[in-house]
Amino acid sequence: MLEVGMQAPDFALPNEKGELVRLSDFRGKKVVVYFYPKDNTPGCTRQACAFKERYADFQAKDIVVIGISKDSEASHEKFITKYELPFILLADVEKEAIQAYGVWQEKKMYGKVSFGVVRSTFVIDEAGTIIKIYPKAKPDDNAGEILNFLAKE
Repeated sequence: MLEVGMQAPDFALPNEKGELVRLSDFRGKKVVVYFYPKDNTPGCTRQACAFKERYADFQAKDIVVIGISKDSEASHEKFITKYELPFILLADVEKEAIQAYGVWQEKKMYGKVSFGVVRSTFVIDEAGTIIKIYPKAKPDDNAGEILNFLAKE
């Protein structure tokens, strides 16, 4: 399990246009990496829109926002277009980053046990070190919590 103070695992994943994006591309900037279960579902849409609403605040602090799910590039393209999302979404179809960050976990819903992405957010500093983890991020509050945390830093 990843912990605060550890080096964030690097990744190279395609965006909605098929262009590879690496975490290491953003060294020298703070990066928010949030993992979410699925495009166009109620909680994931609320979380994405909350980041969209606060995106100017992240930009003002020169913070990169990256959302990652196991959805395809085409799914991300539709999600970005439908909600006019201004930040990066990456497709992790093979679950490489999802597993490296430890967010593929057992979930229980209505008594049924399955595996899936647990909504989690990592704040990474300019040197690539994890400085904050939100292990069960709340869709509506996550963006604001991160900005409050960074304001105190």
